[in-house]
Amino acid sequence: PNPYLLTRPFVGREAVLSSRIEGTQASQSDLYRFEVSTRRQGQDDVREVANYVHALEQARERLDHIPIGRRLIDEAHRQLMEGVRGGGIRRGHFRGIQVWIGSGGPGIEDARFVPPPPDRLPGLMADWERFANDPGMHPPLIANALLHYQFETIHPYQDGNGRIGRMLIVLHLIAAGVLPLPLLYLSAYFERRREEYYDQLLAVSRTGEWEPWLEFFLRGVVEQGEDALVRSRALRNLHDRTRSRMLEAGASANVLQVVEYLFASPVLTNRSVGERLGITRQGANRILRRLAEQGVVERIGGSQPHWYVANDILRAVEHPVAELSDLV
Repeated sequence: PNPYLLTRPFVGREAVLSSRIEGTQASQSDLYRFEVSTRRQGQDDVREVANYVHALEQARERLDHIPIGRRLIDEAHRQLMEGVRGGGIRRGHFRGIQVWIGSGGPGIEDARFVPPPPDRLPGLMADWERFANDPGMHPPLIANALLHYQFETIHPYQDGNGRIGRMLIVLHLIAAGVLPLPLLYLSAYFERRREEYYDQLLAVSRTGEWEPWLEFFLRGVVEQGEDALVRSRALRNLHDRTRSRMLEAGASANVLQVVEYLFASPVLTNRSVGERLGITRQGANRILRRLAEQGVVERIGGSQPHWYVANDILRAVEHPVAELSDLV
């Protein structure tokens, strides 16, 4: 199958979990419904997740033309913050004010951590960019962990720093040639250990000891690498089984195209299928009903438009890997 179809669910999972670390409440199912919906008002949390997907995909494409640096990061931040809470405050630009984090009281003197003042940001981020593009200084995974700490500590934007910083983990690994496909994301690991994640970052600033942070980060790489392996196998097996089933049932070329599309977007409507294939909604309805008859999708909702949901694909993406043994 097209690698994009099997990697896009990982992008969505990363977007959901990275945003959840910041308090956003949305599931991957919510994201897929949002992407094919024409009614998006009042869905601010889901819009933030969708923006993350677009920002990451756009930045991934830009890596083919420009290096990791301020231009790419500013573009990603601009996309991330478009039309969401806080998006009107210097979107795509470094902050112009002093900020502090985790205040236990009304003022900066009670803060858990105080990032550098705004006048130092250009120089600090220029240093960060040079380090990010130096292939020989450290092994890529060590450099990746150091870069993540440094970005979170510099805190260059007024909002969105955590999400951009976690986005840069995979972007740097791709740019360094470590990841041929964007399948390794650490936000699930950080979200499970949120308090330890923040404590480990802060401990480096307070003690100067790098080893505990590096061990924590690399443990996440191992855990999420194993997680990605199971999920990618489950998705690949689902793809092959579903395609074989539909071929045996005499499926048309358009039906097989929708089978492929399901792995990038496992929630569909007749409108989204019609637009994707350039056919009428009546034709799209026939395809979706055919897939429902074969058990590939389930029709949800009693009013128009109906949702058609590929539950097995959603399970492979959302459920703990321990529950996916039948798919692997």
